[in-house]
Order: sequence, then structure tokens, then C-alpha cells
Amino acid sequence: MTDQHVREVLISAAELAKALESGAPPVLLDVRWVAGVVDREGYLAGHVPGAVFVDLDADLAGPPGVGGRHPLPRPADLQKVWRAAGIVDDSSVVVYDPKDSSVAARAWWLLRWSGLSSVRVLDGGLAAWVAGGHPVETGPGASPRPGSITVIAGSMPTIDADRAREMTLSGGTLLDARAAARYRGEIEPLDPIAGHIPGAVNLPLTELLKPDGTFREPAGIEAVFERTIGPDDDGEVAASCGSGVTGCHLILAGAMIGRPLALYPGSYSEWLALGRPVAVGGPPSP
Repeated sequence: MTDQHVREVLISAAELAKALESGAPPVLLDVRWVAGVVDREGYLAGHVPGAVFVDLDADLAGPPGVGGRHPLPRPADLQKVWRAAGIVDDSSVVVYDPKDSSVAARAWWLLRWSGLSSVRVLDGGLAAWVAGGHPVETGPGASPRPGSITVIAGSMPTIDADRAREMTLSGGTLLDARAAARYRGEIEPLDPIAGHIPGAVNLPLTELLKPDGTFREPAGIEAVFERTIGPDDDGEVAASCGSGVTGCHLILAGAMIGRPLALYPGSYSEWLALGRPVAVGGPPSP
């Protein structure tokens, strides 16, 4: 079943090239967000032909505030974004980012949360596409025909701040996808206070990747999850991060091996906005 799980969530550059030449190519979404900044210029400089640019801050999140830096968008707003990209209810969609899927995973998760079932991430992102010798397109590209998707919000599980705290006290596991130094509170480039949600367990998303930005083999991903939350864990597991973006990367990896994870959308930035207590230090990353 693991190979099937991988095929359901990832697509290689070679597979995407064939799919784009077929009679029913997928809708392509390009998500560029580098060092906390939306990179529209990078999209204009070169993207997979036919890809539609999606703005993480404006399109894939609601306004920042008490819900964190990237709260979930309103379903009606998200429906407008998907329709503008040409998505209909039975579309197949492929999303990608520059390399490591850390941002594309947010688009993948939101599409699934919206009720779409055929959504995959380009493994290795644009870097893998270029390395495979495939062409890129420059400029804004042609606007797609408007879609007609009806967003059915809630098709992926989520938890709130109260449940996040309860999980850490009742045998569940709250994973934190940020780099180990941010988790331990040694640095914090984005939020006002360094540290992590008390009881959260650090699983940096980089542990799931090869040096080229593609995902590790399923056995390697399973090994990372096993040493983090145990091989036979049957308790609730949720993913978090700084603002609910890279936590989706852990959910994507879990889907590759048949491990379902919920998302804490507000994550650490919402936790701080609510005035909740913060922990620092802790064990090193797995």
C-alpha cells in the first residue's frame, strides 16, 4: 500500500511532463515563498509551462492576527482562488514550489481540505523539473478559463490551540516541523518570542528529504516517524510549525506512508497571539 500512497500524493518531473502532453493535463499551481517573502518575480523568471502563480500570503491564508501569521482562508475566498486558477470539482491538480515542497504542501493540504481528491506535489519542485531537462516558461502566462469548483471545507482534520494542549497531556503527539534551533528557542526570525508549544515534539521537515529536495524513500520516512512518535502509536498525532505552512509538509509525508495527521493551522504564531505559555530547550531533533 505504501507505493500506492506515494503515487497518490507525489508526481515526478518525468511523470508530470507526460501528463502535460496528455489530452487531460492537470491544473498546475506554482507557489513561491522564499525566506518569508512571496516570490512572484521568481515565477515570472521561469516556471513550468501553463502553471498559475498562487500567492501564499494573499491566496492561501487569511489576514494575520489572533489566528496567527497564516490562518486558514475563508472558504468563500479560497473558492475564488481555485476558480481563478481554472479548477473544477473533478480537476486533477499538481502543485510545486522551488525545491523542497515545504510551501507546496500548504497548497496541497488546502486543496484536499477544500474537498478535492486528486492532488499531487511535484517531488523536488521546479529544481527537479529543470534538472530533468524540461522547458520553462517566462512571463505571466495565459489566464486559464475560470473554474467552477465548490469548496467543501473541512475535508482534512484540524485541531485548535486547546486541543493541541490536551494532546500533549493525554498521550497524543504534537509535532513541530521547524528547524531544531527555532524549536529550542535559540533563534526566532519571524515570531516575537522564541520557543515552542509545551509538550510539542520536534520533527524538522528536512529530516524527510534528500539533499536534492526530493522526499526520502517511504522506508526512510517511516523510520523518522517511528523514532519520533513510536512504531505502533495509535494516539492522535497533529502537525504544527510557525504558522501552519510547513506543518503541512509533515502531513504530506505521513500520507506517503499511510499515517494520518491533523493540522494545527494557527501553530506557534497563534499560540503566542493567544498569550499561551512557551517552552524552550528540550531534546535535540530526531
